[in-house]
Amino acid sequence: MVRLLERQILDWKNNAIRKPLVIRGARQTGKTWLVKQIGNRDFQSFITVDFEKRRDIHRLFESSLDPKVILPSLELIFGRIIPGETLLFFDEIQACPRAITSLCYFYEELPELHIISAGSLLEFAFGEISVPVGRINYMNLFPMTFYEYLLACHKEVMSEEVLHPSSDSPEFIQLEVLNELKNYFLIGGMPEAVKTWRETNSLREVFQIQDDILNSYRDDFSKYKPAINIHCLDSVFKQSSIRVGEQIKYTTMDRQFSGQTNRKALELLEKARIIHKIYSTNPSGLPLGAGVNQRKFKLAFLDIGLMQRLSGMPVPNDYFQTDILAIFQGKLAEQFIAQEIAAACNRDLYYWAREAKSSTAEVDFLIIKDGRILPVEVKSGKSGSLKSMHLILKEYPSLPSGAVLYDSTLASLTEQKLDFYPLYYISSLIDRR
Repeated sequence: MVRLLERQILDWKNNAIRKPLVIRGARQTGKTWLVKQIGNRDFQSFITVDFEKRRDIHRLFESSLDPKVILPSLELIFGRIIPGETLLFFDEIQACPRAITSLCYFYEELPELHIISAGSLLEFAFGEISVPVGRINYMNLFPMTFYEYLLACHKEVMSEEVLHPSSDSPEFIQLEVLNELKNYFLIGGMPEAVKTWRETNSLREVFQIQDDILNSYRDDFSKYKPAINIHCLDSVFKQSSIRVGEQIKYTTMDRQFSGQTNRKALELLEKARIIHKIYSTNPSGLPLGAGVNQRKFKLAFLDIGLMQRLSGMPVPNDYFQTDILAIFQGKLAEQFIAQEIAAACNRDLYYWAREAKSSTAEVDFLIIKDGRILPVEVKSGKSGSLKSMHLILKEYPSLPSGAVLYDSTLASLTEQKLDFYPLYYISSLIDRR
């Protein structure tokens, strides 16, 4: 498999002023696999310290956080560690908070050593310790994008159409990619699910993998006690998959529990990187977050495959003949766009909801393209009024145009400042960080 984050990690490797690197991401997004891939391929030696498996290693960090004290002890157990040649990987580092703290001292005392850390629920560990700002580099790993999925499935030509689409691509190619996107809607981007699909071509096997991943997330819920009501957390977990794209009110997530209890559950899921909040903001200028309304937000789930599985969405017999945007009332399409934006730009997600009283005008996403704000709607076909899109373009004349992502081929309505793109074009529309 190929992960786009590899390029950024190699840039980090070759940077003379790098800092210890922490890779964040939800459980089972492929963090450990990615680091091992790079460690075994791009370094002369590679050493993994798994703090979950080797609890006995924790004692090495108890008495001192000085790298010159810690390294000799690690070498006795794992072998020679040579700065400039060895990649030292602290896996499941959340299990040893003092190891997280030690990263700051590795930066100060031994900056020539390449050291990467990863783990699950890192944000919870960070909340328990003090991590000095400016002494650690961070990268985020998301589920595999549609482009990465295509590469993994040996569809290289199709993947190039996704990442670098051409304005003169034949219609049959665009439609063929859209047809493959239906598979991705069900399989999603969790590496184990993609691997299983590639090897078995069986949705039944893929669904079993997704169930296993979802159950592993539920197993993590016990770690949140007594901070949260576990029954509420499990309910909000499922509701988050069902209510993708809807404006959320805490009081309605689960009416058995108070709005405050629901809020706490949702915030824990966000901290665990299982859900993303998409905030309403004002598109009058950059940065987009300057006009954000913290009280008005929608949800996106971590992964489209997990989302459809957890929500209980039935897979109809005629699924592969179905209009891609009609599936699950368009929620899968909106989820797809959200997770592609998150992976591409590594920024917060935004949409527009008109603040006027009794107004229901809403545009699905706001992104940055060529340094300017671009409103994005997800629609089925060129039919329909697109009232909200026309309204935002009228109220904010500085917006150059609007993008409509739909289930057909490239088209434009120049006089209305609208461009229509196949859904998978979202990857090419975003300014990447």
